[in-house]
Amino acid sequence: MKPDEGKPRVEAVAGLASPLGVAISEADQDTMRMVAEAVRTRRLALAYQPVVLARDPGRVAFHEGLIRVLEPNGRIIPARDFIAAIEAHELGREIDCAALEFGLLALARHPDLRLSINMSARSIGYPRWMRTLKRGLGSGPTVGERLILEITETSAMLLPELVVNFMEELQPLGVAFAIDDFGAGNTALRYFKDFYFDILKIDGQFIQKIHQDPDNQALVRAMLSIGRHFDMFTVAEAVETPEEAALLREMGVDCLQGYLFGAPSVRPPWPPAEAQSRSA
Repeated sequence: MKPDEGKPRVEAVAGLASPLGVAISEADQDTMRMVAEAVRTRRLALAYQPVVLARDPGRVAFHEGLIRVLEPNGRIIPARDFIAAIEAHELGREIDCAALEFGLLALARHPDLRLSINMSARSIGYPRWMRTLKRGLGSGPTVGERLILEITETSAMLLPELVVNFMEELQPLGVAFAIDDFGAGNTALRYFKDFYFDILKIDGQFIQKIHQDPDNQALVRAMLSIGRHFDMFTVAEAVETPEEAALLREMGVDCLQGYLFGAPSVRPPWPPAEAQSRSA
């Protein structure tokens, strides 16, 4: 029997799209329509998740603002359910604009807040996103130094030279940068040393049950070594158990993020700005 004999054929045949390909395309189109409608009607919000100090989990180092789609029936849809379908399209840039706008507004209203916002490297060349960033940075003297822009490892590697130039431009304004989901993509180390990342966030796939997995322990130690060499603050993502947290603390991780310390919530854990001003 030949290698492919007896296996289902899912590729295109005689110029016709495969049934699997059509199904995926239709699903992506449905997702894009749903997100486009949410953008049009402003049914979007940030969900905030704390990132805590490993040595003192009662202290929050900063919060991550994660974009959410709000359905009319009250359902809250996380980015992981739609970002892959929209990332390469203009709709992905519009979502990045909304996330940045919400984040900068929160920073302007809450002078004690430090917040990270996710972005795609593709948004660097998107005029509306850049206008939103420049306008937001001008809204207060400390906004820039309290903003962290998170770029996934995969996204940064798409346009490394553009990302490096962008970081160089914003560093004087105090903006910090985090490489998100580190270990999940394909980092070209020849570019990595040229980046200006301040924070290294270790992908959650290496964190789950790390206390039971010697291989992941070795990989995380290697990532921590890279972070220390480049003077980066390290964050372990997707921490869910006390055992994971204890080992990561022992290994020298600076910060921990995950459901053990708080799930993302569209209800900010700080009082409304109006309430703060009334009590002042």
